[in-house]
Amino acid sequence: QTTSSTLRGAIQLGIGYTVGNLSSKPERDVLMQDFYVVESIFFPSEGSNLTPAHHYADFRFKTYAPVAFRYFRELFGIRPDDYLYSLCNDPLIELSNPGASGSLFYVTSDDEFIIKTVMHKEAEFLQKLLPGYYMNLNQNPRTLLPKFYGLYCVQSGGKNIRVVVMNNILPRVVKMHLKFDLKGSTYKRRASKKEKEKSSPTYKDLDFIQDMPEGLMLDADTFSALVKTLQRDCLVLESFKIMDYSLLLGVHNIDQQERERQSEGAHSTSDEKRPVGQKALYSTAMESIQGGAARGESIDTDDTMGGIPAVNGKGERLLLHVGIIDILQSYRFIKKLEHTWKALVHDGDTVSVHRPSFYAERFFKFMTNTVFRKNSSLKSSPSKKGRSALLAVKTAGPTAAFSASQLPSDKDETQYDLRAARSYPTLDDEGRTDLLPCTPPSFEEATTASIATTLSSTSLSVPERSPSE
Repeated sequence: QTTSSTLRGAIQLGIGYTVGNLSSKPERDVLMQDFYVVESIFFPSEGSNLTPAHHYADFRFKTYAPVAFRYFRELFGIRPDDYLYSLCNDPLIELSNPGASGSLFYVTSDDEFIIKTVMHKEAEFLQKLLPGYYMNLNQNPRTLLPKFYGLYCVQSGGKNIRVVVMNNILPRVVKMHLKFDLKGSTYKRRASKKEKEKSSPTYKDLDFIQDMPEGLMLDADTFSALVKTLQRDCLVLESFKIMDYSLLLGVHNIDQQERERQSEGAHSTSDEKRPVGQKALYSTAMESIQGGAARGESIDTDDTMGGIPAVNGKGERLLLHVGIIDILQSYRFIKKLEHTWKALVHDGDTVSVHRPSFYAERFFKFMTNTVFRKNSSLKSSPSKKGRSALLAVKTAGPTAAFSASQLPSDKDETQYDLRAARSYPTLDDEGRTDLLPCTPPSFEEATTASIATTLSSTSLSVPERSPSE
């Protein structure tokens, strides 16, 4: 019930203070206890010797795990002054189309960050998740999982409003001709009549199956990179017993855009200034699955704005912006109850709330068999030359992400499967502590043993070892 402008002002004041304050502290390695630190500062409206005066009601601002989040921002190449400039220099823009969660969403004016209000349970869950989740991110920044840059809480008038700062998946400067929120579930997964009346509706799984039966065709290299990234992300989410997440998919149709331009008259667009791409490392869809930038190669994003090139059933050229969202749902008692009840009334397999392993499996299958398809006739775009070696699926040795027989030839329609694709050795392969155990650990185990049970990117190409080693 706090007015939106008050909340935006308080967030900007608070972040301005904490990031500035943090930059005076020396950089150091992140310690386990850093994940549990909460710093609090009071902002009286008349100001204090630490805080500026402001015209909102008095409020208290809490920053969670400041040192840990500073380290993560650094991992993504976000300098403190850029972070401050993006978040605090211009007013935050409120997004008018929030999801079903009822959260408020703000985007920074440079399109770089999303600020989302989260419930107490979600904030608590993110804190528990931090150690293990970020060990994964540290070793594998190539991911479609949300990138969390900060967790804060504004306390005012007896209310706690928690907000999380994340990467922005759908840049406003790129027109999204279609948007989908996909879970791989078909039960009641259709956009409502009210949603469809919006200027930019978000469609769901059944709408996708109906409107795009051919799926989205990617060239072979891009497809295998995307499949590997999704596979790794699903296994990470499953290990933390996370479910109910979605794939947010924005589709920019290049051909449609050109038709619209021509009908409006090309002269009006000549003086448009070219939109600026996102600055944070690995934040665009293409970087998330390619990771070429990490190896010092330039990723050619001028023509694609970081989107993934694809083709639809009509042969129109598309740019896809994708990311996994809503991962702060843990499969706790309330969800178990919800699933049991729904399964009694309906067919349990199509219900969106499911135990994490089943959820991950179904999500992965839907994305790799229905949504994204491999198109053998598409040639890799020229900007990928020199990276094809990086993306070629290594099929040597038992640790390859796919065996040669599992890669679909152009003729046969192979069904991708999360378990079959998981050809990492399990923990039964004596002493391999750097791999995810097959039975996901409890939260407490996951948190304390996160370092040991990290799914490391190196584990995808580990040389064979003799048992004695």
